Amino acid sequence: LAQYSDFVETAYLIIHGELPNAKQRRHFGDLLRLHSPVHSAMDHLFEGFPLGSHPMAILSALLNSLGCYYPHLATNRVQEDLANFEEASAIAISKVRTIAAMSYRKSRGLPYIYPKRTLPYCENFLHMMFSQPYEDYVCTPEVAQALNLFLLLHADHEQNCSTSTVRMVGSSAANMFTSISAGISALSGPLHGGANTAVMGMLQAIHDEGDDGTRFIAAAKSGSKSNRLMGFGHAVYKNFDPRARIIGEACDIVLKRLGIDDPLLHIAKTLEQAALKDDYFVSRKLYPNVDFYSGIIMRALGIPMNMFTTMFAIGRTPGYISNWREVASNPKGRIYRPRQIYVGATKRDYVPMVQRH
Repeated sequence: LAQYSDFVETAYLIIHGELPNAKQRRHFGDLLRLHSPVHSAMDHLFEGFPLGSHPMAILSALLNSLGCYYPHLATNRVQEDLANFEEASAIAISKVRTIAAMSYRKSRGLPYIYPKRTLPYCENFLHMMFSQPYEDYVCTPEVAQALNLFLLLHADHEQNCSTSTVRMVGSSAANMFTSISAGISALSGPLHGGANTAVMGMLQAIHDEGDDGTRFIAAAKSGSKSNRLMGFGHAVYKNFDPRARIIGEACDIVLKRLGIDDPLLHIAKTLEQAALKDDYFVSRKLYPNVDFYSGIIMRALGIPMNMFTTMFAIGRTPGYISNWREVASNPKGRIYRPRQIYVGATKRDYVPMVQRH
């Protein structure tokens, strides 16, 4: 998929289970273009947030509000919501991109830019992000390809924290928009969606200290800076993260074609080589993961760090949708109720207020 496909086609595959034929792909693309604008009343919702509000907070709130604008798609009656699943899924995938771009513009005090129906998915997003009322942003093929690849590689990934949250909320028969909103809230945590931001912070700190990564590696091996080693290892992959290999190669290509000589990339390459060859890293399986490279690509595309997790959310939306549908479609499904073991006191007598110390 990374070699031959794009994000929109991969989203269709994840949601419907098969790659689309030409007619299905055109229809899906038409739905995404049709639903790319947001209701004009939503402008007032954006204005209600303070300047500088984090884009993830805005994204989660506005995704949840979609149920108010499309009540026929968010009835919280499973069979009715499933009957309109195609429209609802297209709205979610299309509008998550528009809302994300608007949240960026809001955070910068910039006027909102409306989507263009003539532009493909990624190019349209970058247009809404970076165009000005007096000048359109021109997206190069290399930039569009890099963004496609980033979104595609993040489209779904097992039962992680946010995906499990979507399923948990969906099991209560909550509608798709509410469930996705909950997943985005879970994704906003720094231990989940914020990993690529932490990587960039680490690389920037190394650069600010005048280090090319060599001293940092030595310090990490000694244990003094091990808590700052971001973007290495993965809870699922016990060998090299296959997504990291793909996106790492894309990093080289994109920066080279854009003529960007990023010192942070040079530091990243030093760390990467150590992770692949140094026994300290190899024996501990501390190889670079997808977050290690994704932040560098976002930086190259001009996307600020406070938008990195939001970009992750755009890519992961098809996975959220598919998981919601799987839970909602199960005729034997029950509300999720995780069990826990109580470890507190087995008996406590009530103590009157005057006797409490």
